[in-house]
Amino acid sequence: MAIEVDRNLCEANGLCVAAAPEVFTLDKDEELVIGEVVADAELAERVRVAVASCPRNALRVTG
Repeated sequence: MAIEVDRNLCEANGLCVAAAPEVFTLDKDEELVIGEVVADAELAERVRVAVASCPRNALRVTG
Protein backbone atom coordinates (compact mmCIF):
# COMPACT_ATOMS: atom_id res chain seq x y z
CA MET A 1 0.00 0.00 0.00
CA ALA A 2 1.30 3.41 -0.96
CA ILE A 3 -0.20 6.79 -0.22
CA GLU A 4 0.02 9.90 -2.35
CA VAL A 5 -0.69 13.46 -1.30
CA ASP A 6 -1.64 16.34 -3.56
CA ARG A 7 0.35 19.13 -1.94
CA ASN A 8 -1.76 21.73 -3.75
CA LEU A 9 -4.87 20.49 -1.95
CA CYS A 10 -3.47 19.53 1.47
CA GLU A 11 -4.22 22.12 4.17
CA ALA A 12 -2.59 20.13 7.00
CA ASN A 13 -5.90 19.79 8.86
CA GLY A 14 -4.46 16.81 10.72
CA LEU A 15 -7.45 14.51 10.48
CA CYS A 16 -5.25 11.87 8.87
CA VAL A 17 -2.73 12.26 11.70
CA ALA A 18 -5.48 11.65 14.25
CA ALA A 19 -6.68 8.52 12.44
CA ALA A 20 -3.26 6.93 11.82
CA PRO A 21 -0.43 8.70 13.68
CA GLU A 22 1.94 5.82 12.92
CA VAL A 23 1.81 6.80 9.25
CA PHE A 24 0.90 10.49 9.08
CA THR A 25 2.66 13.35 10.88
CA LEU A 26 3.03 17.07 10.41
CA ASP A 27 6.53 18.51 10.39
CA LYS A 28 7.58 21.78 12.04
CA ASP A 29 6.38 23.70 8.99
CA GLU A 30 3.01 21.90 9.15
CA GLU A 31 3.72 19.94 5.98
CA LEU A 32 2.30 16.45 5.85
CA VAL A 33 4.85 13.66 6.17
CA ILE A 34 3.81 10.16 5.15
CA GLY A 35 5.70 7.26 6.65
CA GLU A 36 5.88 3.67 5.51
CA VAL A 37 2.74 1.58 5.77
CA VAL A 38 3.51 -1.88 7.11
CA ALA A 39 1.36 -4.70 5.75
CA ASP A 40 -0.91 -4.93 8.77
CA ALA A 41 -4.66 -5.29 8.21
CA GLU A 42 -5.65 -3.07 11.16
CA LEU A 43 -3.28 -0.27 10.19
CA ALA A 44 -4.29 -0.53 6.53
CA GLU A 45 -7.92 -0.01 7.53
CA ARG A 46 -7.04 3.04 9.64
CA VAL A 47 -5.07 4.45 6.70
CA ARG A 48 -8.15 4.03 4.50
CA VAL A 49 -10.23 5.84 7.13
CA ALA A 50 -7.60 8.60 7.29
CA VAL A 51 -7.63 9.01 3.52
CA ALA A 52 -11.43 9.10 3.45
CA SER A 53 -11.52 11.69 6.25
CA CYS A 54 -9.43 14.23 4.36
CA PRO A 55 -11.74 17.24 3.88
CA ARG A 56 -9.86 18.35 0.76
CA ASN A 57 -9.51 14.88 -0.82
CA ALA A 58 -5.76 15.46 -0.96
CA LEU A 59 -4.86 11.84 -0.16
CA ARG A 60 -5.22 8.65 -2.15
CA VAL A 61 -4.17 5.06 -1.69
CA THR A 62 -2.27 3.43 -4.53
CA GLY A 63 -0.75 -0.01 -4.94
